[in-house]
Amino acid sequence: MKDEYDFSGMKSRRNPYAKRLKKQITLRLQPEIIEYFKALAKENDIPYQSLINLYLLDCVNHHRKLKMDWA
Repeated sequence: MKDEYDFSGMKSRRNPYAKRLKKQITLRLQPEIIEYFKALAKENDIPYQSLINLYLLDCVNHHRKLKMDWA
């Protein structure tokens, strides 16, 4: 293996997976919601943010809609 490599001749190109990357946003959630997902994530040994993402993705895939009845 060489001690140094010359990358100056390489052409740059766009990341083909850039459209698939997650987008960072800010959500304001109630503490009990965060604690619920943290506990559930701990049971399943995955990060709680990944669990929330999986839950929301499942809602999207199954076209789930929240029933809001303000009467």
